[in-house]
Amino acid sequence: MTGTAPHIRLPAAFMAWFKGRGWQPHRHQLEMLAAAEAAASCLLVAPTGGGKTLAGFLPSLVDLATTPRTGLHTLYISPLKSLAVDVHRNLEQPIAEMALPISVETRIGDTPASKKKRQQEK
Repeated sequence: MTGTAPHIRLPAAFMAWFKGRGWQPHRHQLEMLAAAEAAASCLLVAPTGGGKTLAGFLPSLVDLATTPRTGLHTLYISPLKSLAVDVHRNLEQPIAEMALPISVETRIGDTPASKKKRQQEK
């Protein structure tokens, strides 16, 4: 997305989380929210350390925080196990710090059968 910064209001918990870290949401993070709100496709390009993981998942986090529900909401398929672990770690922190009613799990080739079964059932 290009043009002026979108006028998206983050929920209070998200704004407080950013403020508590001394941050402001990046433009591309707000643009991802605007694209999701408009049901539009987009391509996220941002520099290393620019908050891409949060930008990519922010629409899901905001949606689940404002409209909690059960079941699978977002599925991310990683080409690398290490990337999946990084994404998981980068999402767990804001979820925990904002006390969001959201669970995040990984599933890889060596995930125990019991966990896979539970994931399929829930």
